[in-house]
Amino acid sequence: AKLIFTTSLFLGTTITISSNHWITAWAGLEINTLAILPLISKSHHPRSIEAATKYFLTQATASTLVLFASMTNAWHTGQWDITQLTHPTSCLILTSAIAMKLGLVPFHFWFPEVLQGSPLATGLLLSTIMKFPPVVLLVMTSPSLNPTLLTFMAISSAALGGWMGLNQTQTRKIMAFSSISHLGWMTIIISYDPKLTLLNFYLYTMMTAAVFLILNTNNTLSLSTLMTTWAKNPTLSAMLLLTLLSLAGLPPLTGFLPKWLIIQELTKQDMAIAATVISLLSLLGLFFYLRLAYCATITLPPHTTNHMKQWHTNKPVNASIAILTTMSTMLLP
Repeated sequence: AKLIFTTSLFLGTTITISSNHWITAWAGLEINTLAILPLISKSHHPRSIEAATKYFLTQATASTLVLFASMTNAWHTGQWDITQLTHPTSCLILTSAIAMKLGLVPFHFWFPEVLQGSPLATGLLLSTIMKFPPVVLLVMTSPSLNPTLLTFMAISSAALGGWMGLNQTQTRKIMAFSSISHLGWMTIIISYDPKLTLLNFYLYTMMTAAVFLILNTNNTLSLSTLMTTWAKNPTLSAMLLLTLLSLAGLPPLTGFLPKWLIIQELTKQDMAIAATVISLLSLLGLFFYLRLAYCATITLPPHTTNHMKQWHTNKPVNASIAILTTMSTMLLP
């Protein structure tokens, strides 16, 4: 069953990103949604069932809106081609549909809840591969979308992703809010340079995958358990520190590259104010990444946590974690 779900997941993604016609894009999104649902609700905990229900409802609504936008466009222009979306109403509907698919503000409420209800491996899929088809659709339709609306949504995403993440103690929710603010960075540049959006998405995927895999290896779901993992695998905790700082976008690390290029492009487009605002808002994200990093590596004993210490493990770390963490810290230098 798991094989069927994962192949359907990749199949749906491939169908969406390689399609020219709106109906095939929609079909790929639907296959994706249906394939991830069993992976979310696998543990039969009420929380995960609730997460799956929320996920299903939002994605179904978003898919309906995608269909509605493409039909309105076809009705007015006779075009079913994805790149030929020209009618203003359908552009507006499509923007909201893709924002709902991605979890951009103001449609972001479902994402932290769903991520909190699903296991870490599924959370990794949800915050990386499930974002890929909508981002590709956004890139393909970006010339005809409204730049003012996109900039507004992007800045509010960066703001809310930062502010709401400050107060969280669950690692999955923190990763959800970090995802929302990164999506803000991707959407602010989409009308001006779509290639930068894709670059930002690839690097974000890489760093998020590294963080989720490390959390999965250490089996940490909250900050209090993160405090005890340094004993289990000290090197892994140190790499988690570096990867988190890279995700926050600190200069010598990989995560600084997309932010640098985006700020440069925005100043070229006479949007220095927007660039300043979104850079200041990414400092909010830096705070909660630093808090995660602080709990992971800097709080050495004696500290007052009520959790059991974990045994030091000598089992070799997954090769993919090694590759991903190295890439997410060393790519820019």
